[in-house]
Parts: sequence; C-alpha cells; structure tokens
Amino acid sequence: MANKYKLTKESKKIFGITLYRIQALKDFGDVKAGDLGGWVERERNLSQSGLCWIYDEGKVFGYAKVSENAWVSDNAQVSENAWVYGDAIISEDAKVYGNARIFEHAKVSGKAWVFEHAQVSGNAWVFGDTEVFGDAKLNSGEYIEGFYTGE
Repeated sequence: MANKYKLTKESKKIFGITLYRIQALKDFGDVKAGDLGGWVERERNLSQSGLCWIYDEGKVFGYAKVSENAWVSDNAQVSENAWVYGDAIISEDAKVYGNARIFEHAKVSGKAWVFEHAQVSGNAWVFGDTEVFGDAKLNSGEYIEGFYTGE
C-alpha cells in the first residue's frame, strides 16, 4: 500500500512538542495530491489507509490516532491516547484527550472537551462549552451541551 501523505519539514511547537504539517501524496475523498493538511507529531497519529484526514490547523499528537474515515479540522486537538475513528468529526476548537474514543458518526465541535475514558458514538453530537469525561458513554441521537459524566 502506497502512503497517502507525508510529513513536511514545516513544523511548530505546542506544549513543547514538535508537530509537522502533513501533505497528501495522492487523491482520496475530497483531498487532492499536494494538498497541505493539519499537524501531527508522528506518522502514527494519522492512518495511511481510509479517507481519514486532518484539515486546517487541526492537531493530533502524543499517542492519539485518527483512522478509517474520521477527520479533524479547524483548530481542534486530539492528544494523549485518544482515538477518533469510523466517520467521526472533531472540529472548531474541540479537544479530545486522555483515553477518550470518538467513533461511528459522532461529532465533537465548538469548545467541547471529551476526555478521561469517555466515549461518544453513533450519531451523538457534543458541542458548545461542553465537557464529557469520566466513564461517560454517549451514543446515537444524544446531543449534549454542558457537563456530562455519565452518572
């Protein structure tokens, strides 16, 4: 399997960690060969298979991973051991970190934070100034704005 992107020499530091801009090597989904994407710490942060991509100023670092058809955009951050997969979307200024999992068709946007062991799945949407954390599990059809721990 040929790689779909490479790390460029363009870099920036965030929290003392060096991130590298990604560049598409071939066409896939709405991404064209040569398009610049967002930022990763290492190649492991973004799968070379599927339609997954990091757009704009999106950042993925630590041991976090984006795979399958998921995407991260705007100024969103995915870090630590978080995993975004399926057809999930992380956008705007959202932050996903810790051991959080965002998958299926879930969306996290606005200034929402999902962290610790929280899971957002199905067609759930977390938005606004929301925090979802602890062992919270949100799934199909749930829309959360505010604080949610699953308790």
